[in-house]
Amino acid sequence: MALPIPDFDHLPLGSVADRIRALDLDQLDELIAHEQAHGDRLPVLEVMRSRREQLEAGAEPSSGGQDVHPETGETSHGSPVDPSSAAEPGPPNRHGLRQVTWGG
Repeated sequence: MALPIPDFDHLPLGSVADRIRALDLDQLDELIAHEQAHGDRLPVLEVMRSRREQLEAGAEPSSGGQDVHPETGETSHGSPVDPSSAAEPGPPNRHGLRQVTWGG
């Protein structure tokens, strides 16, 4: 039996979260049952259960996420991520200045 999302078992959490937005409640239930029977990945199940609650509360499936493949860096529109287009690194911090990062 084909799953609503191809290669579902091999998708990272970010891809699952994007792609399940296009599913209806029946399709999502099918994936939840499959995940529980096979991978049983808790973070994946939590994301899918959260989306299920949204659908039950009236959210509609959207087309978002089906064209984006974060696991490969490509979209179905042929726009791959290209390291040659990355921004150049900035100058080093001056002495006495501390680099601030979020969450730490």
